[in-house]
Amino acid sequence: MKPTRPPLRLAFLCATIALAACTLAACAPAATRASPSPSPSPSAASPPVAALRVATYNTSLYDETDGGLIRRLEAGEPAARRIAAVIQHARPDLLLLNEFDYDAAGRAADLFQHDYLEVAQEGGTPIRYPYRYLAPVNTGVPSGLDLDHDGKLGTGNDAWGFGLHPGQYGMVVLSRYPIDAAHVRTFQNLRWAAMPGARAPVDASTGKPWYTPDVWPQLRLSSKSHWDVPVRTPLGTLHFLVHHPTPPVFDGPDDHNGLRNHDEIRLWADYIGNGDTSWLCDDAGRCGGLAAGERFVIAGDHNADPMDGDGTDKPIQQLLAHPRVLHYPAPRSEGAAEAATRVGGGNIGQHGDPAEDTGDFGPKVGNLRLDYVLPSADLHVVGSGVFWPKAGETGSAWIDASDHHLVWIDLAGE
Repeated sequence: MKPTRPPLRLAFLCATIALAACTLAACAPAATRASPSPSPSPSAASPPVAALRVATYNTSLYDETDGGLIRRLEAGEPAARRIAAVIQHARPDLLLLNEFDYDAAGRAADLFQHDYLEVAQEGGTPIRYPYRYLAPVNTGVPSGLDLDHDGKLGTGNDAWGFGLHPGQYGMVVLSRYPIDAAHVRTFQNLRWAAMPGARAPVDASTGKPWYTPDVWPQLRLSSKSHWDVPVRTPLGTLHFLVHHPTPPVFDGPDDHNGLRNHDEIRLWADYIGNGDTSWLCDDAGRCGGLAAGERFVIAGDHNADPMDGDGTDKPIQQLLAHPRVLHYPAPRSEGAAEAATRVGGGNIGQHGDPAEDTGDFGPKVGNLRLDYVLPSADLHVVGSGVFWPKAGETGSAWIDASDHHLVWIDLAGE
């Protein structure tokens, strides 16, 4: 949860490629892995031979002050140690971190890699990621506009994406395999109005557009950013399509956050689709979507549950039902199902399978499935899970570091 914002009411709760940082050190030998298991339980700590493990994890490693995360990591951050323990246990080959504060020098990412991931946590085996990608995000970047209609400028709600300083709630991609940095595409600056049929918010009290005609053309679609990160894996080049759409709450009857969440998810649906993609112009000026035949994995905290919560028109179905996305059984955990029963509250009356939930938002909201790893239809999922141990199991003492849980899949080619 974000301490700077009010609690979630019914649901969930980035300027160019030249600024991106990508380490290109030689690949280190992989650490010894435990025996593979077909079970979705948290004990499934390694992929089968020749499989590629891809994961997403909202780490909640952000701070309200610029540079605050760096200072906490330098001092020794207990939550970061628990986050690292989860990663060391799951051992993904390709990993997206959401809600990890961005700094242009990559200092926070360096500290997390060297002082946390490469140091044994909770009896685990250190893990090294020789390749990394990070870039600016929209959160906390001042727009100079009164986006929340409160008559003031410069608040977190007036940033291109909600945040108290530039880079808050950023993203990092970590990889055991080389990143093709020269062909990364970012969509930080893409205007919402450029999207054909964009879901422009309307002021319910007046029937007029929520954003005035001079503001609407300036608005950026992505609340953080959207990145297409090509990674050279043993399965060939995979386009790691990552993002973190805004929560569809913290608004009013105009539903501006819900509509933005919907269209942020739609961006990837259009990017991999067969329709007109000429409007999809990246920050380097290249326009168009992902070519047919290219393999991809869409990953991130989408802030959208397929059955429950406050999403507008079930936006995640734009991807789950997409013909180019593999349809496979959702990752599961026994811990999520146990937690739903134990907590009750908002979980009572939900329609989704509680074992598929990926986040725990307290008794009022309940648990929701918000985090996804969605491969292209030409890949095969040979294992999957959510790291959500049952009470008393290995790792159950680590997971309170974030209100989200790591989601992983094991991939094989055809």
